[in-house]
Amino acid sequence: MTWLLALILLPLAGSLVLAFLKGNDRAAVATALAVSIVEFLLIIPFWASYSPSGERIQQATTMDWIPNFGIHISFGTDGISLIMIAVIALLVPIVVGALGLTDKLPAGRSAGGFLSLILLQEAITIGVFAATDVFLFYVLFEIMLIPMYFLIGGYGGANRQYAAVKFFLYSFLGGLIMLASAIGAYSLASDKLGKGTFDWATLVTVVRDAPTGTQIWLFLGFFLAFAIKAPLVPFHTWLPDAAGQAPIGVAVLLVGVLDKVGTFGFLRYCLPMFPEGSKALAPLVLILSVIGVLYGSILAAGQRDMKRFIAYVSIAHFGFIALGIFTFNEQAMVGSVSYMLNHSLSTGMLIVVIGLIVMRGGSSKISDYGGMAKVTPLLGGMLLLAGLSALSLPGTNSFVSEFLVLLGSFVDQPVYTILATVGMVLAAAYVLWLYQRIMQGPVRGDALVGVGGGPGTAIAPELGARKAIKDLGGREIAILAPMVILIIGLGFYPKPMLDTITPSVQATLSAVQGGK
Repeated sequence: MTWLLALILLPLAGSLVLAFLKGNDRAAVATALAVSIVEFLLIIPFWASYSPSGERIQQATTMDWIPNFGIHISFGTDGISLIMIAVIALLVPIVVGALGLTDKLPAGRSAGGFLSLILLQEAITIGVFAATDVFLFYVLFEIMLIPMYFLIGGYGGANRQYAAVKFFLYSFLGGLIMLASAIGAYSLASDKLGKGTFDWATLVTVVRDAPTGTQIWLFLGFFLAFAIKAPLVPFHTWLPDAAGQAPIGVAVLLVGVLDKVGTFGFLRYCLPMFPEGSKALAPLVLILSVIGVLYGSILAAGQRDMKRFIAYVSIAHFGFIALGIFTFNEQAMVGSVSYMLNHSLSTGMLIVVIGLIVMRGGSSKISDYGGMAKVTPLLGGMLLLAGLSALSLPGTNSFVSEFLVLLGSFVDQPVYTILATVGMVLAAAYVLWLYQRIMQGPVRGDALVGVGGGPGTAIAPELGARKAIKDLGGREIAILAPMVILIIGLGFYPKPMLDTITPSVQATLSAVQGGK
């Protein structure tokens, strides 16, 4: 039993327990919170056991599954998967702790069912990041869609069914195309070795010697699945609908973690397995990346709904991540991997804060708010901090990542880098615009100070009723505190994160540069 295997099995067991607590919401929340906190604490020995200077894949566990076809249940971790496993272990207790503060479950829905799906999603997603058998990765990649489909479709907004089906179909189709490429790689291994295998390390050594044309076709199968998941433009259209309709806690996991499976896939599968295919199609990916940065930034500035705003901000950020990956520059790629972590923190905090605003005001429309900082100054400060992290202000965590991406990319791809920097200017505009509209100016809308009432008295327009709006309470501060600490801490001292990432990035680049 490795620490990695424990991290997969604990939330899975917790999910099964919660499935039997559907009639007792208080017990369900307490159980889910306990399991998720223990899961996060397990990250400490898990991280401590990882040696950046050691083997590429550590904490390896392998069991026979379908040996006649070379399929195994194999897990292991490198520096890239380590940070993504750590971030999901951080975000899940935040999501559980925020239940009731950022979301109200629909009538007739139990906390046990909701939290059971959350823990199941955590277990499967950790398995996706840790899988070292390509067929196992594909199976988990597809199964991962099931709890998210039910979380969006069962607990989301008015158009939740449409958003859930669209999310599922896009990702499921991409997975099927990836399976076709995985079978192609299996056939290449069978021809060369005399027997087929889905072992990732073996396929890296076999497929990389295939003709460039073959690599391009196999690369495209994996790339399309990951581009949909990331999402890159033009495969992005499912995300605004899914994020806009998902409950706040689900949106945190969807935008903060599940999307990273796409960029993780580029690094783990596309580049090492198909180095020549990656090089041949890199110009196309760079074009899509820059378009994503500009397109996402422009549409974010025009959004009227806060949750859809976050979706388009994320599309722009994923453009930066893909830009750093496909320039094949070490600095840029380290920046992209660290961006995966930092985007999860900054966007996760931004979504939680927006959830706290929506619960107070009863609306996710930006135009329903104004001057709210006069009523809730602490909440206003948290929105500002999360926004500044999203726009990569120096001193926040995202600045280090964006700076490394642009610095490294400019060396090899100056034109694409210069175009992408326009997104930095637009980011400052749309983030500050959001903050100004909601928190500054005259007090109005859902933050309207009532006649004869003091600060904190508000009117919810859809109810026409007066209610109290309070600033952050102790529980809300406790939920936001870990993200605040990491956003500021990694902004001033990113060395532990970069030291963990860099050897795995170097190994990935070595595999690409060692191609034919």
